[in-house]
Amino acid sequence: MASLVHSLRHHSDEVSCCAFSAALLASGSGDKTLRLYDTSDFSELPYSPLSGHGYGVRSCCFSACGDFLLSCSADGSTLVWRAITGEVAAELLHPKRSALRACALAPDSSLLLAGGSDSSVVLWDFRSRTLLSCRTISEASVVSCCFSPCSQMFVTGCTQGDLRLWDVNGGLLHAEKDAHDLGVTCCCFAPQYSVDDGCLDFRMASCGQDSQLKIWMVSQRGAAECAMKLLHTLTSQSAPVLSCAFSYDGEVVVSGSVDKTVAVYDAARGTLLHTLRQHDRYVTAVAMSPTMPWIATGSMDRTVNVWRIGEAQRPEAESKATVDEGRRLQDRRRLQLHDWSEEDVQAWMCEEGLEELVGIFKANNMDGAELSELTKESVAELGVESLGLRGRLLRKVQALKAEHSNSDFPDEFLCPISRELMKDPVIAEDGYSYERESIESWIKGQNKRSPMTNLPLKTTLLTPNRSLKTAIQRWRATQ
Repeated sequence: MASLVHSLRHHSDEVSCCAFSAALLASGSGDKTLRLYDTSDFSELPYSPLSGHGYGVRSCCFSACGDFLLSCSADGSTLVWRAITGEVAAELLHPKRSALRACALAPDSSLLLAGGSDSSVVLWDFRSRTLLSCRTISEASVVSCCFSPCSQMFVTGCTQGDLRLWDVNGGLLHAEKDAHDLGVTCCCFAPQYSVDDGCLDFRMASCGQDSQLKIWMVSQRGAAECAMKLLHTLTSQSAPVLSCAFSYDGEVVVSGSVDKTVAVYDAARGTLLHTLRQHDRYVTAVAMSPTMPWIATGSMDRTVNVWRIGEAQRPEAESKATVDEGRRLQDRRRLQLHDWSEEDVQAWMCEEGLEELVGIFKANNMDGAELSELTKESVAELGVESLGLRGRLLRKVQALKAEHSNSDFPDEFLCPISRELMKDPVIAEDGYSYERESIESWIKGQNKRSPMTNLPLKTTLLTPNRSLKTAIQRWRATQ
């Protein structure tokens, strides 16, 4: 069953995009605003709407922990908003101020991607907010982009109909010519992936002007070998399909169409489960909650509908639990990581798919302070035997720490790599200052390229920045 939960009618122009975090729903519109809703009761937040773009909002997405909301527009800007306050944390501009059609953030919050109407793809380092590259990748507008769940590659879709897979360094891994006749409109990866004998397998969905939704298997072996295999072509909608999204468990995929319907499919079998008919005009956007069986759909009728898939009516006890969980998530996001309780840490691990480690963390009374200090060695000492699980835990902790960096620190005092207050700043050959431990680890593992410019470092010599260290010490003494 699928039931309509809420109809949100606050935008004054067509809804162009929507996105969920664990506790919030965001929608963007041609009216140049974003609106934010509390998912515990879908009431609009006091500081909504968010205004900052000069033209209509084309795309939006949340960071993995929900602390940041990103949006892009035809004004050539990508804005980074603080989800808790609605303040603009950063404005990233296309080097040529070309109109932007889509944006995406890597699951580990390391990279930010935007696709332009001038056939370009722009890549920024999200933590330092620095431009890494801007390159023309096709002869048509880039209208969709998405990172793989491992954050090591991304896919782009263009109005010419091609899908292209890239590694994060800009190398082309695979090109699927004419994936959709008349043009791609949206593409997305399922949140999960599998590893079999050194081969990574991902599921990906794409849709287009050909009125089709396609599900692909993307397989990568080694650094450069990548292949795409078509698993399903879904044709239940009778007009161009404009948007698609996977559920948090990868079992369901939804799509919105010009025929005013929303199709809900079993992603593994490719079978139609539901057809939702509530919008009066084109369905331009779909999104699925990362924690709950909810679908948000946006339309040219200026409405955002929220649907629940599963039982038509949920018991009162379940409803109350959902509200309480939403409030707990909001309360936790307001805390600094070092202030998290053991229960906060365990809840975060469940949200991030690390349930099998909860028992270990509970037995060792791990709170936020201990979580932030985890290293490869300390994770091994905890008894986490799987190397893959250790790596996944450390990547998620690194992303969490980056998103919880204290915004009250002067930016020049933060290491561009870790986004944490520097204790032993050093100057690298590129002229930038870094925390010594962070840049030494970077040089060891990143083939001696600058984290800020991506250009080769001619020398690995690091010079202590004593004046900066003194300035940081004086600033801390005044706090």
